[in-house]
Amino acid sequence: MTQPSLFAPDPDQAPVKPVDPGAEQMRLLITVKAAPNPSATYGETVCVAALRLDLGKEGWVRLYPINYRELDQPNKFKKYDIITLDARPTRTDRRPESWRPLVATVTKQSHLPTWKRRLPYVREHIRGTMCGLLEKVRTRPPGQSLAAIRPREVTGFDIEPHPGWTPDEQAKIETYVSQLDLFESAPRTALQAPRFKAWYRYRCHEARCSGHRQGLLDWELVALQRKLTSLDDREAMEALRQRWLSEICAPSNDVVFYVGNQAKREHVFSVLGVFYPRR
Repeated sequence: MTQPSLFAPDPDQAPVKPVDPGAEQMRLLITVKAAPNPSATYGETVCVAALRLDLGKEGWVRLYPINYRELDQPNKFKKYDIITLDARPTRTDRRPESWRPLVATVTKQSHLPTWKRRLPYVREHIRGTMCGLLEKVRTRPPGQSLAAIRPREVTGFDIEPHPGWTPDEQAKIETYVSQLDLFESAPRTALQAPRFKAWYRYRCHEARCSGHRQGLLDWELVALQRKLTSLDDREAMEALRQRWLSEICAPSNDVVFYVGNQAKREHVFSVLGVFYPRR
């Protein structure tokens, strides 16, 4: 029998969302900032994942919605910042890790600049397999919706041109941009679709794993694309593959995928980010 961790929740204990709808103050280590998606209300929304550091309440937290571009400078945070904020349990999302942040309450405490500083916080949450996570979601829903999974083997990185926003997404953007706000000094700008989308292919440590193919939703993937405007599609895709496969998933790195699922399709997981300290 495995000794439970002192720094992470019991892996066999299903997370429970509080019944009380009131706000809680949380101390969090930000681990994921996903690429923004269109929103009619906010223009664009970002999903953030974090590790809660409060004693006795450790575990994964999903913060949504956040319009990161419109945050005041004192409230802007980045990956591996330690912050405090108030949040309420999200009643429209049954996933137990989902909370609605009160963005105005964000206070940045510190930043962990190196893998060595980050590792003690993250390693206690690296557990299980992707196959096992999917099995629990299917058999005991809603199950765990955020996790850190160490792949046994990364077998590929697929890239293709992004098709652009769907008509529904484009309508949301147009609705937001056309709205007037008396407190805004500049016109609202439309969220541009990424140039490419990408997927990781990998096998987890489940003995009978036949492989997983999951979309990469990391904000940094989109940010890198914007720096490659001088390259044609073939050159840009090769540069992305070099970064996200050859460099990040190099044999010298201990690669861990931060994964999360969709609210409407809980069996569909994506790679939200990568933790890759040197072995």
